[in-house]
This record gives sequence, structure tokens and C-alpha cells, in this order.
Amino acid sequence: SLDGGHVLFLQSDLKEFDKYRATLAQLTRTTGNTSIARTIFDRYLERLNQRVAYATNALQTESFDFNRHEVYSEDREKASRPEDLDRARELWGEQLRAEYLQEKLNDKKPEEITRILTRRYTQLKRTMSELTRDEVLEVYLNALAHVYDPHSDYLGHDQMDSFSIAMNLSLFGIGATLQSEDGFCKIRELVAGGPAARSGLLKPGDRIVAVAQGDQDPVDIVNMPLSHAVELIRGPKGSTVRLTLIPASAADESVHKSITLVRDEIKLEDQQAKARIVDFPTGQNQTLRLGVVDLPSFYAGMEGKHASGHRSASTDVAKLLARLKAEQVHGIILDLRRNGGGSLEEAINLTGLFIRKGPVVQTRGPNGDIEVGKDTDSRVVYDGPLIVLTSRYSASASEILAGALQDYGRAIIVGDTSTFGKGTVQTILPLAQLMDRNGLGHSYDPGALKITISKFYRPSGASTQLKGVASDIVLPSLSDLAEVSESSLKDPLPWDVVPSADYEHLDQVRPYLLELSADSSRRVAAEKGFTYLRDNMTRLKKNLEAKSVSLNEAERRKEMAEAKVRQKEYEKENLAVRASMPTTYNITLKNVELPGLPQPLPHTNSVAIASNEIAAKSRNEAEATQPADLSQDVILTEAEHILADYVQLLAHKTETSLSAR
Repeated sequence: SLDGGHVLFLQSDLKEFDKYRATLAQLTRTTGNTSIARTIFDRYLERLNQRVAYATNALQTESFDFNRHEVYSEDREKASRPEDLDRARELWGEQLRAEYLQEKLNDKKPEEITRILTRRYTQLKRTMSELTRDEVLEVYLNALAHVYDPHSDYLGHDQMDSFSIAMNLSLFGIGATLQSEDGFCKIRELVAGGPAARSGLLKPGDRIVAVAQGDQDPVDIVNMPLSHAVELIRGPKGSTVRLTLIPASAADESVHKSITLVRDEIKLEDQQAKARIVDFPTGQNQTLRLGVVDLPSFYAGMEGKHASGHRSASTDVAKLLARLKAEQVHGIILDLRRNGGGSLEEAINLTGLFIRKGPVVQTRGPNGDIEVGKDTDSRVVYDGPLIVLTSRYSASASEILAGALQDYGRAIIVGDTSTFGKGTVQTILPLAQLMDRNGLGHSYDPGALKITISKFYRPSGASTQLKGVASDIVLPSLSDLAEVSESSLKDPLPWDVVPSADYEHLDQVRPYLLELSADSSRRVAAEKGFTYLRDNMTRLKKNLEAKSVSLNEAERRKEMAEAKVRQKEYEKENLAVRASMPTTYNITLKNVELPGLPQPLPHTNSVAIASNEIAAKSRNEAEATQPADLSQDVILTEAEHILADYVQLLAHKTETSLSAR
């Protein structure tokens, strides 16, 4: 946790500490001995001071030219630690040169670069030196918890006040859940309706490396304790925060972009389910009316389902489905691409809207007992053609719904290769209660443990853990390459199976899947938007596998110029895709019961809106190095094509069956 880049601690340090490795948990649990935390941290400060002294001296005395054909390998997560101080200084020099070149590519002058980097290093030294005993202990216990699985955490009393790292609805912030990973503050998920989600400029997997308040200088937060970083990101409503990011899709860690957000409350209406009616052209001047339900999370009111004004994902989606049926849609897409999960009960209830009844999820607890979560309501709100649209960002409760509907043969799963793969359940154990029970005194709230207590399984018995839910029809997308999945986390629990539950096999997908997949593949091969996506995916995959970046300035500037040309072409195609949108009507929970359809979304505004978004994006530093996310539009359009084909195949089967009779 202190040295994710493997550049500070020497091999001799690890050898010295190795005698504690097998007894860390026992020392903590049986005798409360956490002195090793201070021992390790003191050595960390010693190495950090050496590194800061090296960097600040080099910035003052060395000249930096980037004419040689050098390569900097930034991925050191699995690299060996430096064998001695001389090798450590070599690594520090390589990283300093990479940081210097990054600032130079952003057209900073040498004296300005020296000032920026000197401040960055001295700021890190000061921040870490000022950590309290409790904060050091928190880092240590968190690291120890993560050995068991990536979702187990120690929450110190300060973190517990705001439930760990979540910027929750009672606080003003950017609307994101953050996690610490290899010294970086990484975005785990975006809160629907929050400033970050509304901006479209942040994605899960992005890493925040610096935070600035308004027009002030940015504060570097790499290797800063997460609680400190969160405090910098939060702030008063209406205030401005500037974030410097390494995008999740960046090919190397030197690619930075800067974005500006205005802190705000989370808007309730932006978190709720919404729908669209699409009059989708099928050729020969004919259209099919399709419905799209966008569900950002599996939310549920805390006041109880029988309370007045209770809102939940399942009740809201049921209203939208009823309206879509009243408008005679021929098929429906349930869009879960940005849905990171939520209430397990809501996942079960919402799945029940599409099946008669039966098991939805199996949960295995610590003692091995299996509980089956069932839909017991035989009412089916919608029984027509159904597609569930997923991505790597679809997690937890989203995977329960998608997995169940796939097992039943009730829906076609379309999207990334698979979903996130989080198939575990956590609970919060307040430590004060445990300490009181065991006669252990404490002068303040000692926080809590968030620990994994059970795993999820599909009706078929397969776990959603690690593997997620594989798509029946895979569409190209940049999110499929991002290192945003359970398998990208350290020490995840394994995939396994339990016995299958007894459920109804509807077989509404398998007979048509081969033909639907083949037709989709032909369209994707010919569609220009997907051509751009594939080109970017090929380039990004190559760079991610290389795990290195050139330190030759001319080569880097050439790469940046080429990226700008590609970006302009990409933006042009994005405009074309949006301009060709079919007639679309927005259905919200505010207008779901009003008579008649609202005004359709104007096509001209689609282009204008896209132009404004691109203009806003171009104002962000180094944005030209990143491709626009065209996939959001072309993937939804292709899902609509698949649904239209599915509707027509089902209609043809019905006609054939009637003729045979």
C-alpha cells in the first residue's frame, strides 16, 4: 500500500521484515501487537526522504533532454524491488524523467516544470510525515484486510463517519466511490445523478493524481492516504474542483487530462429509472417501435416498501414497462451498462417483472449453507422480446439479474465480453461493540471492519464472482479493455459452483442466437463507427500490453499529433451517428402517466449537443490523446438492430406456427 510501484523499499528491507510475514494476523488478533506497522512506516519515511532529496537535487542540478531513444517501463507492480540504493536511484531518475517529459509535452517551461515537480515531491514528503499514529495504523490494517480479498477493509473512525470512501448523498462532492490501489486514488463507480456522472468526463477505472480547489495550484495525491484525498475532493456545494486524471483507457501513466467539476448534491431524478421509445427504421419505410429502459442502480427507499411515497427500482421500472406496453413497443432493451449494483432485494424483484416465478440468486454463507432468493410473485409485467445491455461496469446486483435472465433463457445478454465479476457480499462489523463484548477499553470509536461474508450464485449454480456474466452477443467497446473488473483486483476470491436450483428453462433465446449473432457480426464489420472503435481498441491493447512509454520527445509529439487527427475523425463520426438517430421520445417518472407522448428529441439538437460536448472536452488538458466514447451511441444502436431482428424472427415463427395449424 505504501509502495505500489516497487521503487522505494529495497530487497534488504523486505528481507528484514520477512520474519513477520506469517504472524501478522496472529499478532494483531491475539496480542493487539501492531508495532510492525510503525517499523515499516519509519523505514518508508527514510526511503521517501532519500527519494525526495534525490529528485529535488536532480531538478536543480541536471539538464533534461529527451533526444535519446529511451523507454520508461511504468508497470512495476510485479517487478522486483531495487536490490540497493544505487538501483533505487536509477528507478527514481527514470520516473523523474518521465514526469518531466509529461509536463514538457503540456508546454510548460523548464523553470515552471522544476517548480511543479519540486512542490509535488516536497508536498508528498510533508503529507506522509504528518500522518498520525491512527492513520498509519489504518493503512496497515487495511493492507492486512486486503490480503483476504479486495473488498474487505478496515474503516477508521473518520472513514466510518462517511461510510468509508463513498461520497454519499448527504455530502457535497463529485458523486463517486473511490478506492486506493497501488498508491493511486481510483474511481470504483460513479453515483448516478452526481456531477461526475452528469459530466461524462469521468469513468470507473480513472485514477486521480492531483486535486485543485478553484484556481489554486493542484495538490498531488499519489500515495496520499485515501481519507486525505477524499477530503480534498469534497467541498461546499457550488465550489469548483479540478482533477488531474490518468484515464482508465490511457495506454501509459504519463497520459494525463484535467477536468473541472462543480460540487453539487445528487439529484434524485437523475438516479431514477427512465425510458425511451424509439421508432426504429427497418427498411422499406417501415419502423418498429422499441423501448429502452435505462436503470442506473438498484435503488430502494430506506423507509420501507409499504411507506407512503416509497420509491424503488422495481416499482419504477414496472411503471415504465406498463407505459411502454401501452405505447405498443415490440421489444425492450434494459440498459445496465452503468449500473454498479445496489439492493439485492430489488435485483430479485426486478427480475421477477420478466419471469413467472422462481429462484433468482443463490447465496452461500460462511458455514456453507445456501439460501435461495426467489421471485414468489407469479405476475409478469413484460413477457415480450428482451435484451439486457451490459458492460464491464455492470456489477453485483446487475450481474444477478443478467445471470438469472440468461439462465432462464428469458433475455439476450448483449455488450462487453463479460460484466465486472463481483459475486461477493460484505457486511459492516462495528469494532466498538466487539471490543465492549470482550472487555477491551477504547476512548473513541475504533471504526469498523467491512468483511466479505458470502458469495452469489446464479440459478444454474455458477458463481458471478470473477467471471461475471458473459454476453451472448459481444460488441466491440473500449470499456472491454479497461482494467476495471474483479479479475484486475489483487487477491480476488475464486470462481466456483454450487448445485443448480430448480427453475424454469424458457428457451426464448437459444433457437435464434446463432442467426442474430451472425447478422450482428456483419453489421459491426461494416459499420464505420465500429471500425473506429476496433482501430482504437487495437492500438490501446498494444500499448497496454507494452506497459512502457517512450522518453523521446519527438516520438511522443508525433504520437500526440496523430492522436489529434484520429480524435477529429472520431468526433466527426460521433456527430454523424447522433445526427442519424431515429425518432425518440423520453419517458420519465414525471411524465409516465401523462396522456400522449412528449415531443420527440430533435435531430438537429443532437448534433448541436454533440458539438457542445466536444467543445467542452477539447478545453481539457491532453484530451486529444484520448478517443471520444463513440461506443455509447453505436453500441445502443446495434442493440436496437439486434432487438429488431429478434422481434421479426419471433413474429415469423408465430406466423409459421399459425400457418401450420
